Amino acid sequence: MASWDDDQWGAQRGYQTITGPNPGYSQPYAEPVNPPAYQTYDHGDAKSPYEGGRFRPKKRVNDPVFLVLFILQLLGYAALSGIAINGWIKVGGLGGGIGGDGETGSSVTLNWHTVYLLLLVAAAGLLLSTAYLMLVRAFTRAIMHITLILAIAANIAICVYYWITRYYSAAIIFTVIAAFSVLAYFGFKSRIPLASLLLQVVMDISKHHLSTYFVAFSALLLQAALSVWFVFTSIAIYATWTPGNPGCGTTSSCSSGKVAGLLFYSVFSYLWTSQVIGNVALATLAGGPYGCWYYFGPRDLGQMPKQPTLSAFARASTLSLGSIAFGSLIVTILELIRLILNAARNNASQEGSPIEACLACCAELFVGCIEALVRYFNRYAYIEIALYGKPYLKAAKDTYNLFKDRGIDALVNDSLVGTTLIFGAYVVGLLCSLFAYLYLRFTHPSYNAQGQYTAPVVLIAFL
Repeated sequence: MASWDDDQWGAQRGYQTITGPNPGYSQPYAEPVNPPAYQTYDHGDAKSPYEGGRFRPKKRVNDPVFLVLFILQLLGYAALSGIAINGWIKVGGLGGGIGGDGETGSSVTLNWHTVYLLLLVAAAGLLLSTAYLMLVRAFTRAIMHITLILAIAANIAICVYYWITRYYSAAIIFTVIAAFSVLAYFGFKSRIPLASLLLQVVMDISKHHLSTYFVAFSALLLQAALSVWFVFTSIAIYATWTPGNPGCGTTSSCSSGKVAGLLFYSVFSYLWTSQVIGNVALATLAGGPYGCWYYFGPRDLGQMPKQPTLSAFARASTLSLGSIAFGSLIVTILELIRLILNAARNNASQEGSPIEACLACCAELFVGCIEALVRYFNRYAYIEIALYGKPYLKAAKDTYNLFKDRGIDALVNDSLVGTTLIFGAYVVGLLCSLFAYLYLRFTHPSYNAQGQYTAPVVLIAFL
């Protein structure tokens, strides 16, 4: 413990030394607080960290129906992707390489040139994200104030834009949101010290458990690979089964309806799988280093289980995978509904039907609010699943009971931390899209000779 305490909360600048677990600060950024001293659990009145089955769930597969459905849809998507991409390659859909070799590959669609570009963009995003997190750790309070003000400014800017463009339904809604954000600023401002302390604690725990970075980066790379896979699968589906395309040939199986149905299934599979990957990572971290730090104290106390991250991942990817898939499916369905309403709104606007467009916009915003609430609620449900191995419905019920007691504090703190990280993600996304634009500008791939693919490639790089 000596090496832990020498540079942490109290020893170096007159702060009171504590005996309990601490996050490992390199300097005291915020006023230290005294957590309760941890005791051994062999005797005495202290509660055991394993109480209620915590970290030792029953050896049973929860929500097996949704586990089977998830596996089947993923296998189906893999089969569809293999058939589509194989047919696409046969008609010259892929080719090209990295750098300035603009004469190779198909001139009508994306090729390997774009694969390398997206991989480079993912690497750039990784480096930029790491740099931003380092800045957040060093200047937590200042960055929280800045991002909170930027969030309010963004709401006002969106509101003004909709009024100028006479999109009155959205303008009214965002006027309410902008007014609420301005009024909420003063309440949020007083919570920044606590929120910044919590974020610093989380980042400092990560410093002592490097497995958190491995889990986060592994999930990032898997989702990036899934996104690239989805993009090329969608292009291959369009090229293979759209009537008149070279990949379609003269077979009667090609039709616009078939393409629409297969693309809808691809979007559904992509959203669900992406949700599951992110939520498995969340459950791994919650049930591993962070949960163990909270209940057992720092590793130096000798009470933390060995390899907590690995054991948490084993639970999340096997016994609890069905429960995670269940919660992820709910969010996926809401996302699909919102996408359908967005398409309906766009069609109504193009056809000159303002009433239908307004109704679709209101419905889309309503579904979006429900989706945001479900996402937020699910995050705590997954923590219950990670710690106790509960089925999804049981975890959701317990999370609801928790929110009735502590909901507002968690909401405000998470809002501040989330705003800080979201604006960082926006900045990184903009820089990555700029990198993609410059790459296309200076390498001149043949498929983008007229600049027709610049916008979608830059958008994909941003996402």
